[in-house]
Amino acid sequence: MTDETEPVLLVEERGRVLVLTLNRPRARNAISLELATALGEALEALDRRDDLSVAVLTGAGGFFCAGMDLKGFARGEIPIIEGKGFAGLVERPPCKPLIAAVEGYALGGGFEIALACDLIVADDTANFGLPETKRGLTAGAGGLLRLAQRIPYHRAMELVLTGRMLPAEEAHGYGLLTTVAAAGGALDAALELADRIAQNAPLALQASKRVIQESPDWPLEEKFARQWPIVNPIRKSNDAKEGATAFAEKRAPVWTNS
Repeated sequence: MTDETEPVLLVEERGRVLVLTLNRPRARNAISLELATALGEALEALDRRDDLSVAVLTGAGGFFCAGMDLKGFARGEIPIIEGKGFAGLVERPPCKPLIAAVEGYALGGGFEIALACDLIVADDTANFGLPETKRGLTAGAGGLLRLAQRIPYHRAMELVLTGRMLPAEEAHGYGLLTTVAAAGGALDAALELADRIAQNAPLALQASKRVIQESPDWPLEEKFARQWPIVNPIRKSNDAKEGATAFAEKRAPVWTNS
């Protein structure tokens, strides 16, 4: 268990991969205002730095996140950051790819944090859930907005209205999870995935993420026209030239973010 003097968010760099660990295991990594602030700042740094391409978000102590810190809430602390939302994340995720590595439980706001990520890797102990309706509440940190975009509509509705748990294997069957690892293996599997992503051109990663996220709301007749301002600069970039040259020369590309 972590000591109270330890940081609530552990930050580690592994090459071009930023690893962020929610570090309140005694509170099942519930999100306090302090943790929300730290996470929001870390994700801002991710987007700002050219030497980082992707981040992995996980939890300490074999538990992803139990949602909002209710003890802090009782003291009047609301872990919502202006412009970023709950946990400093759910309303404005980073421009760069973000992977959730989930072990144990991701409940309420914890599940909503995972849904705000671009990819979810879990081990076979993981359980997800939005139990708010059992408490007379609603999942206001993106769960109601995102879940039906990730899994079939009627299954999402059933999970929300009953508040039941969603085990990892079932979630994987719905396409919610990228990988299900053996117990204790979620972080390693997420890091392997992150390393593969980080080998690719950073600007192309961000542009691709943006188009995938934004294009569902574009009118059908405008989709290609709206795509071009985002993807054309990538095609004309130095990294695009480097990618083609490296392929022809049968070597690894050296990206310059330009």
